Amino acid sequence: MSQSVMPRPADARPAGTSAGLGLGALTALVVGSMIGSGIFALPSQMAGSAAPGPLIVGWVITGIGMLMLAFVFQTLATRKPGVDGGVYGYAREGFGNYIGFTSAFGYWMSAWVGNVAYLVLLFSTLGYFFPVFEGGVTVPAILGASVVLWIVHAMTLRGVHTAALVNVIVTVAKVVPIVVFIAIAAVGFKAGLFTADFWGATTQIDGAPLGDTMAQVKSMMLVTVWVFIGIEGAAVYSQRAAKRSDVGRATVLGFVGVLALLLLVNLLSYGLMAQAELAGVPDPSMAGVLENEVGSWGAAFISIGLVVSLLGALIAWVLLCVEILRLPAAENVMPKVLAKENAHGAPATALWLTNLCVQALLLWTLANDSTYTNLIYLATSLILLPYLWSAAYQVLLAVRGDTYGEGRGRTRDMLVGAVALVYAVWLLYAGGWQYLLIAAVFYLVGTVLYVWARRESRMPLFSRRELAVFAVIVATSVAAVALLVTGNLVVL
Repeated sequence: MSQSVMPRPADARPAGTSAGLGLGALTALVVGSMIGSGIFALPSQMAGSAAPGPLIVGWVITGIGMLMLAFVFQTLATRKPGVDGGVYGYAREGFGNYIGFTSAFGYWMSAWVGNVAYLVLLFSTLGYFFPVFEGGVTVPAILGASVVLWIVHAMTLRGVHTAALVNVIVTVAKVVPIVVFIAIAAVGFKAGLFTADFWGATTQIDGAPLGDTMAQVKSMMLVTVWVFIGIEGAAVYSQRAAKRSDVGRATVLGFVGVLALLLLVNLLSYGLMAQAELAGVPDPSMAGVLENEVGSWGAAFISIGLVVSLLGALIAWVLLCVEILRLPAAENVMPKVLAKENAHGAPATALWLTNLCVQALLLWTLANDSTYTNLIYLATSLILLPYLWSAAYQVLLAVRGDTYGEGRGRTRDMLVGAVALVYAVWLLYAGGWQYLLIAAVFYLVGTVLYVWARRESRMPLFSRRELAVFAVIVATSVAAVALLVTGNLVVL
């Protein structure tokens, strides 16, 4: 490690919290943050990217990669119980304060940009019932989204445990319509539709071929990154857990449950409609598919489920946003003011900063007509490096033999970490260079917070290695700005 890092004791909890979150609440946090909007848009998004054969290949790769990442969070929670904050804590402990900062800042940016995407889709979905909201980026829609945002804000100010309890209830409620969809789809499944052009050799989407198998696999994996974001939710909240062992259990339980739902929704959809037709179903496409199967009540039922799901995901991600700011602020990596809590134990300053940023980007979407897809790709690109640092930290622990005593489990953990690391690198490649360039600009701007924190604590800014990382971020940001100015880079 390049700089001294002092983790908190494993049983240390924030002021204002009398009891920790149990296994159920932690699992609900994982499931609630993972099941947001992605699963409801999955049928058409995947059909536009890959035929059933490449789709299955892609899901196998994704399932293995994400399972290894889930095992990484489970293992690190057990072997490093004194390291709090999940993706932030592991990056800082393994690679120094500045890398820890970039991991926390990138995660925070991803989380609140994702919340903007949720709010846009929420009111786009409400447009099914109230045409004034159609599209999600009209003036009434943005006004409605703003009202919802500040209601969630007020609830979270009442305390993290209150919001976590609401999240448990909402998580249960939003799984119900997904299970109903799966049951109806299983009954109506037609094997002939599923196996027609199994490898996508002749299928065309909007007049364009799908490409070879590898191209289809890469394309569909861009979508899978988004639907799995949130797998780290319990690890981020490790300091508020009643038992540290529950953090790892919640991560794996949440992942396995969500993976099963995703696979069933995605694969069964191919047996209900021809692929080209399925690709043209507007979002939320699960509603359109069910409407095609059972009539208009199906679309209304799924739309209501999506509204509940988005509200739940919004609550879960607001919780994650403030926690990922509070911990670094308590450890001199972000300004101390962001660790300040109110009488209910809620990080009030961090909450205000987060939701003011959400509000500003909501207004930006109104002025620039940014799409839901653009927002989720940007949010996804910002979270990839935090995932990579966590996997790299497990590999580092295994290589050094740290916490392994007689060496039991060391080879297994090294293999798991290596697979997760390779998968994280693959995601960076699949995500596209343009979003990485934009991410670098955000990291550079965010470094102001890091400099502020280090100055107020009278601590050194960068080690030599960290200075090299900062130089790479500066150079990449300069290239991104140049491309933006010349019109060769457009994200939002």
